[in-house]
Amino acid sequence: MDKIGAFVKRNWKYILVAFIALMIGASFGPSQSDVNASTTENQKVKEELEATNTEMASTIKSLETTNEESLAKIKELETKVKEAEPFFALEEKERKAKEAELKKKEEEEKAKKAAEEAAAQEKAEAEAKAKAEAEAKAKAKAEEEAKAKAEAEAKAKAKAEEEEKAKAEAEAKAQAAKDAATNSQNQAVGMAENYISSMAFSKSGLIEQLEFEGFSNADATYAVENITVDWSEQAVKMAQNYLDSMSFSRSGLIEQLVFEGFSNADATNAVNAVGL
Repeated sequence: MDKIGAFVKRNWKYILVAFIALMIGASFGPSQSDVNASTTENQKVKEELEATNTEMASTIKSLETTNEESLAKIKELETKVKEAEPFFALEEKERKAKEAELKKKEEEEKAKKAAEEAAAQEKAEAEAKAKAEAEAKAKAKAEEEAKAKAEAEAKAKAKAEEEEKAKAEAEAKAQAAKDAATNSQNQAVGMAENYISSMAFSKSGLIEQLEFEGFSNADATYAVENITVDWSEQAVKMAQNYLDSMSFSRSGLIEQLVFEGFSNADATNAVNAVGL
């Protein structure tokens, strides 16, 4: 059809002239020259048509051959496609499997991320809670310590005040006793202080010394009880005095100190103090 169309396009003038001539000839009748010219032209057109027809037949045959080859190739391709269908199916299966695997992996990663975020949030909340509890505990401890400190200070203050009060009362009592003491008792106190400042005595030994000096037992006892003396320290001084002047065994020195009126405990402590 393409060849015929091309032929018509190339020779449309001749075809048109031939068509008009035929029409005129049919109406008026052709002349011999016209007939001859027309015959020659028609012969030429016929030859071109035959050539075209031969060319078209050759083209059609070529096309048919080509079409058969194409059909064979198509059939061959269809066969190959059919043979490749299992591979295509396998590839599709693998593709779907891979997609499923990727989807599963994405879901696992998403779940893992969600779990990590939840764990991080839980950890942060736990740390915040622990911090709050630690702060509350520290605050409670600080408050408790402050309370204990305040109570201890209050107790110490009360004790100091009580001791101060007791001291004041004792001093007042001593002063009252001193004020109420007789002149003999005051003289006994003065002599007792003089003896204690110059030599060591036990309590009973100092009372005996005052009695030896002529004071009554009552005045001597009053005097010894109204002076400030550390009798344990007096025992140490006497032990040292004995050792400075003579030799003693440990037990002998203890017996001597007990004989002087010290308690066994004060005598033993004194001997330990002087290194015997």
